[in-house]
This record gives sequence, C-alpha cells and structure tokens, in this order.
Amino acid sequence: MYPEEDFLQLSALQHFIFCQRQCALIHIEQAWVENQFTAEGRVMHDTVHEEMSGKRKGIRIESGVPLRSCELGLSGKADVVEFPRNDAGQWIPFPIEYKRGKPKIDDSDKVQLCAQALCLEEVLGLRIPEGALFYGKTRRRLEVPFDDALRRLTKDTVCRLHEFIEKGKTPKPVYTPKCDSCSFLHLCMPKTIERGVSVKKYLFEEIQKP
Repeated sequence: MYPEEDFLQLSALQHFIFCQRQCALIHIEQAWVENQFTAEGRVMHDTVHEEMSGKRKGIRIESGVPLRSCELGLSGKADVVEFPRNDAGQWIPFPIEYKRGKPKIDDSDKVQLCAQALCLEEVLGLRIPEGALFYGKTRRRLEVPFDDALRRLTKDTVCRLHEFIEKGKTPKPVYTPKCDSCSFLHLCMPKTIERGVSVKKYLFEEIQKP
C-alpha cells in the first residue's frame, strides 16, 4: 500500500513505456511542452469529458471518472467508463481511453487502460474483463481483454515506475524516429546530447581548426 503523497499519475505509465526520458522530464522535472499533437489530444479529452456522460441503449456512460489505487499508488481519471449489465443484472465497468493517433506498436496504451481497470476493481470489489482504446485517426475502438499477462505487465510496470521516479534521475536521450513527433524534441535535443561530446574534446577540436 502506498501513502497518498507517493501516488503517481496514471498517465505516467504510458509516458514511461513510450520513453523514460520523456517520463522523467514530465514527472520528475515537472516540464511540459505543447505541440500540435498534444493540443489535439487535449481537445479530444476535454470534448469527451464534456459530452459523453448519459445513457445509450441501456448502457450507463460516465466521463472523467476519478480513479485511485492505494495498492498501486496511482491516481487519475478515466476518459469514459461504460456500464453495461451482465446476465445477472449487474452494472460491469468497461473503461475506454481516448487517443488522438493510431494504435501503437508497444503496450503503453494497453497498460494505461489496464491500470484504470485495476483502480476500478480495487474500489468496486469486482473483476473487470475488458475495456477499449478509441483512436482518433482510425475512428475505431480496439477492444483490450485484461488477461493475466497484461495484468502482470501492468503491475510490473507500476513497480518499475515508482522505483524510477523515486531515484529522481533523468536518463540521457537516445534518438529514435518517434522523437520527431514528440513535443519535447527541442527541449530534449536527442540528436545533439546523444553524441556525448565533452567540453574538453569540443575545445580541442575548435583549437585545431585553421
């Protein structure tokens, strides 16, 4: 069990898997840089939180649902939670996370969604079998079963995230193609800092120039 002062944001899980340096800049150094993609994502989330609550085809729909887990040391919000009834007449939560882009190669979005389900399970005392990711580019839902493998991956990632934040050390950048779409590109400077040229070497090279 984590004390409330050690709670981390649910979104940090996605940042941590996507890029540990990005995660450190946001959650350790408290930096934030907006670009077109983050702005579009923010607008999408705001719209979802304002417009989605209600009832449709017998399914209750709640948006901007507060989440917390003492076991995982996480807090945040679910974009949308649908509550369809099961065969026994119970309302079973079905969390949905909205993303601006398209499905990722890594598991960062699935882990974030699974963590939301684990938070709901802790509060409600029931097991949630699945949820969904909605991607703005494809305009489709990707259903995500919360199987044992994903639950283990999510809990392991949560543990590693807490250790990472507790150390308080920002990793050096490593350039990959995904850096080009990151809002931190100019702050992070992966192509420049990754070279690791020392001041001594730089000065020596400058002196040697004709």
